[in-house]
Amino acid sequence: MSRHPNYLPHGVIPAVLLPFNDDLSIDEKSFRSHLRDVAATDGLSAITINAHSTEVASCSFDEQRRVLDIAQDEIGERLPLVNGVWADGSIEAARIARMAAAGGASALLVFPPAPFTLGQSPDMALAHFKRIADATDLPIIVFQYPLATGQGYPRDTLLRLVDEVTAVRAIKDWSGNVPQHEMHIRLLQTRPRPVNVLTTHSAWLLSSLVLGCNGLLSGSGSVIPDLQAELFRAVQANDLAAARRVNDRIYPLARVFYADPWACSAPRPAATRRDSRPRGLIGADRLIEIAATMRTTP
Repeated sequence: MSRHPNYLPHGVIPAVLLPFNDDLSIDEKSFRSHLRDVAATDGLSAITINAHSTEVASCSFDEQRRVLDIAQDEIGERLPLVNGVWADGSIEAARIARMAAAGGASALLVFPPAPFTLGQSPDMALAHFKRIADATDLPIIVFQYPLATGQGYPRDTLLRLVDEVTAVRAIKDWSGNVPQHEMHIRLLQTRPRPVNVLTTHSAWLLSSLVLGCNGLLSGSGSVIPDLQAELFRAVQANDLAAARRVNDRIYPLARVFYADPWACSAPRPAATRRDSRPRGLIGADRLIEIAATMRTTP
């Protein structure tokens, strides 16, 4: 049962990192410390786990459940937890959703199935989300990928998801296309049952937020949650001068986080697990050190 049963995804939601030991097992002590550090930030709405920044694709079902258990133990009373649902099949996705609900998560972040890169239809997407929604009563965040990947949902599919799966209460917008991003905001947040747009365009966060997003969900929030919260507050207050000052502090970090090759430089633990991707440009410990300097630099 959710520990925050009335939660609806909105506001600033960092996606935390997951550190590992040398044998690639979860470093629970460091993870607990990281959770406490991020959760101590004023102005957060929730924390996301079992997502890209926690290497969900390389974690087993039991490891994902352990990540949720640790997060609940450390910060579950203070903040809602958004649990990622990463699965290529709908049956497994529903199993993960049930695990998340049983573990006290307050919302689900549903990743698109990888087979959608080969093509998808509206009925395929609907069947996937309906099976997940039938497995739990948690609100769902639809992870909207760029359309060019084949995993993004075209406008008409997205509208059917919103209309026919009432558990959908937000999208994590990674469309990477400004006109499409603005269309999502105008179309979804003004519906009779509003669906919040949570931007994850962290490489151009200020530009995205000023379009009117009702929140952000970002892996770089694991390192600079305070700056993201400060930026969101300034934009919500229509204080452009303050927002630009905060963005000037975020900009150098964003250039590091999202430099090419993007998959290696986005905030994540220093060594990725069980795959052949090269290490990031700098490790998580160095990212945190740089961020600490940025926090104290006007």
